[in-house]
Amino acid sequence: MWFTSSYSNGAGGECVECALIEDGALVRDTKVAEAHVISVGCDAWRSFLQTLKCGGAPG
Repeated sequence: MWFTSSYSNGAGGECVECALIEDGALVRDTKVAEAHVISVGCDAWRSFLQTLKCGGAPG
């Protein structure tokens, strides 16, 4: 089941949807749901979330 990121503002800005799967997560652009979906493994997803929780910005 897809859910919208809490960082998405709903005003047409950067909107991301995620879906948790057995071995990680799927990520897609909310505005273009039929576009490409990125598959992220468990370790990478966990690291990404931990970085956000610690106040870091990925990239």
